[in-house]
Amino acid sequence: MKSLHQRLTLYSDGNETYTFVPAEPVGARSLTIYRNSGDIVLNAPNTPLPVTSERSPKTIYGIYGMISLAMSDYIIVITGRELRGHIMRQNIYRATEYDILPLNPDVSVHTPPNAVETHLLALVRSHLQGGSFYFSYAWDITRRLQAQWTTIQQDGDKALWEIADDRFFWNKFLHSRFIDITSTTSDQNLSAYILPVIYGTFDIRPVSVGIHPLRLCLISRRSRYRAGTRYFRRGIDSEGHVANFNETEQICLVGGDDSGTQLSFVQIRGSIPVYWAEINTLRYKPDVQIMELQDTVDAMRAHLQENENLYGRHTLVNLVNHKGHEQPVKEAFEKYFEQAGSSKSRYEYFDFHNECKNMRWDRISVLLSKLEDELEQYGYFHLESNKPEPLRLQTGVVRTNCMDNLDRTNVAQAAIAKYTLNKQLRALGVIQPNDSVDNYDDLIRDFREMWTDHANFISLAYSGTGALKTDFTRTGKRTRKGLFEDGYNSVMRYLKNNFLDGARQDAFDLMTGAWFPRRGWNPATLVIDSRPLIIRAFSASTDRPIILAPADYSLFYYFLLWFAVAAISLAFIFVHGIDYVNWPRLQPLTEIIYYDGPGFRSARKGTGLGLPAVEKLKEGATERAKAIAEQHRRVKSKRLEEIEMGTKRVD
Repeated sequence: MKSLHQRLTLYSDGNETYTFVPAEPVGARSLTIYRNSGDIVLNAPNTPLPVTSERSPKTIYGIYGMISLAMSDYIIVITGRELRGHIMRQNIYRATEYDILPLNPDVSVHTPPNAVETHLLALVRSHLQGGSFYFSYAWDITRRLQAQWTTIQQDGDKALWEIADDRFFWNKFLHSRFIDITSTTSDQNLSAYILPVIYGTFDIRPVSVGIHPLRLCLISRRSRYRAGTRYFRRGIDSEGHVANFNETEQICLVGGDDSGTQLSFVQIRGSIPVYWAEINTLRYKPDVQIMELQDTVDAMRAHLQENENLYGRHTLVNLVNHKGHEQPVKEAFEKYFEQAGSSKSRYEYFDFHNECKNMRWDRISVLLSKLEDELEQYGYFHLESNKPEPLRLQTGVVRTNCMDNLDRTNVAQAAIAKYTLNKQLRALGVIQPNDSVDNYDDLIRDFREMWTDHANFISLAYSGTGALKTDFTRTGKRTRKGLFEDGYNSVMRYLKNNFLDGARQDAFDLMTGAWFPRRGWNPATLVIDSRPLIIRAFSASTDRPIILAPADYSLFYYFLLWFAVAAISLAFIFVHGIDYVNWPRLQPLTEIIYYDGPGFRSARKGTGLGLPAVEKLKEGATERAKAIAEQHRRVKSKRLEEIEMGTKRVD
């Protein structure tokens, strides 16, 4: 495997160039980016620097990528890293600090030239600071152990970016310019500067079970496809990608180092694979909406097909409620899964809230008993260092979802992971056939803490708060303290999902390439409030008092009048709730919010009193939704053909 540069020194030649010089090996080819033209050039060995170059005091630990905003292109570099552990004798780091370098000499990142550039740079910074990004210079953190072993011969002397899993190579879009140059120019191989980063978690801990030293590791990898926030990215897209898709790999290394026994077990999670949404209206429970588009079956079939190609057979565990708010989503899932007709996928429903009510969370064992035969068949990856072939391969995967793929999903996945860890350690003779990891305090404590931290990170990325129900994951019991913590997190989720997540979604779209500036784009839409005046007026009236009390009037009437105005304003805001939600601006969800095609919607709350200015915004939304559906059908047909013919790489 080709090595990556681990440390770079940055030299700036006024407004002309940025040059990155590797610290090792001495004389390695430096990289120059010309600020006026944007040209990227890999210099010949030992190329001297211009005498006018100034050295940056910061060490560069990797190039995160390049991004184009309204006024300039920017280079994002990693200037801080934290060692989080090592695996397979390679260090794993978390990126902690970044610098953003403008190419346009007339643009400053500290004092951007206009409000639009200020806003876009703020999105970039918030994404970098709010994310959890991990990387390694010599180990492919994007792929599970079994996938790495399967392609070990083909990988040969390839660069990390060439073998990375396309789904989990989070910054691939930002490295597209580097990749294009490397792929098309024989003398300009920039592979040593292309650093794949995952958005997820990495935790590894040494533990002992009797005389057996172990290292327990948990890695989650978040897909860059259909990435976003809780309410603004739901369901599936036309290519079969689902929101909040995460692959979680539990690794157990037996023997004290990485040269002994390697055990790996993988699970996946993802949003319910139909076209559905929850429409924020400022009420605690949004409106549930199912969109029956003509390509829904094709989209689900593509999702199932891709997972089967990657993981083998798979069982889809659905944990949503069978009645009430969640029932329509459950029924849509079952309807379209049956129509998809996959022979390698099985659907398993588990009524989590009913089975585990009254804090009987030990009832998750009922789900395990339903999955026991499949978990035995699917197995896990087992490799001994002194054997040429694995003793076992994982031939299938459990895909778990609830509404958000967060809280209930975390509990179920942790239970399945513990069940498998028991089987692995019994098979190796580390514990006796009738023994359990629950009987080893250090091991079970680390196991629970790792799964709890993992749950919190995935929840933070999607919902903006830590996970619910983590008291059970951490202690094995449901507690009243946990209930109060869940209540707090639920309130914070409500506030963030309604009033803050629009900008977070814009940042996801910007950084993953789901959105980029196109012809006809009007930058002013990012910073100008285009809502009707009356909508903005009622919002302002709740922000500050607008009535002054004359000295000769009683304060009682003053406060009475003020509370009446506030009450009327709040009532108006909730009636027009949709117009006060902080929606994404780069990719507005108008077609989803005002969808009026076939399907289901639980209510039409928060849509207002029919104000002409508001209604004008809604006109044509149904037609645009139909146009999108037609586009979905065309893209989907091509996608299925590529997958079936094996011409599209899905690993």
